[in-house]
Amino acid sequence: MSRLQVLSRRGALGLAGILAAATPLFGLALPNLEALAKLERGRWQVGPPAGGEARSICLGDPADFVQLEHRGIRCGQEILASEADEATVQYSCPGRGFGHTSIRVETPRLARIDTQGLVDGRPFAYRVEARRVGSC
Repeated sequence: MSRLQVLSRRGALGLAGILAAATPLFGLALPNLEALAKLERGRWQVGPPAGGEARSICLGDPADFVQLEHRGIRCGQEILASEADEATVQYSCPGRGFGHTSIRVETPRLARIDTQGLVDGRPFAYRVEARRVGSC
């Protein structure tokens, strides 16, 4: 085998090793939240958190519940747990803050959300109930 063939083979094996090691990391960024897939789309009433007001959310993507305090912001997410009826995700929004959210799906129309983190320099931490109340 020539020196060029040996180097090519080592390079190919090295690249394959790097891709194999990186695959689980890329997999964490994919939305694979089995519990949230059960939630119905539509108008949801969320809250109220202690000392706050309930909000009405038109839910098109149930993953929006992960970032209640950072809605509409592109954030990096890492799935920490994904089970049939519960999911836990942590996320980071460069320059805007971060969060850690656990969601327990009771029925397709009822979820319990526990979230905490930092948004624009202010801390937040609360537990709320989210109920589907109708169509958008």
